[in-house]
Amino acid sequence: MADSQPDFAALTPVNDLWPAFVERLGLEKAQRAVRQALDLQGMRGHGGTLPVLFTETCGLALASTDLVREQTGLNSHGERMVLLLSSRNQSIQLLQEV
Repeated sequence: MADSQPDFAALTPVNDLWPAFVERLGLEKAQRAVRQALDLQGMRGHGGTLPVLFTETCGLALASTDLVREQTGLNSHGERMVLLLSSRNQSIQLLQEV
């Protein structure tokens, strides 16, 4: 796993990535992708990381919660948080699975 972090400051926070992701994949597959992101956090992450789910590829990464907050203003400290990221649209959406 690489240590490089995306430039979150270049991304726009939105509220429509999750609905578009569900529309493209279907609810079951979209939920499975989020669970896999949370599994990655559980296996490789810690309290200072946040799973990132790339919506175009369903790729996964871990990012620093402090970096996300500094560059976007989004407070990603919390339980079961996942950051959706669309490189195509240059946008992000923070989700909390309940």
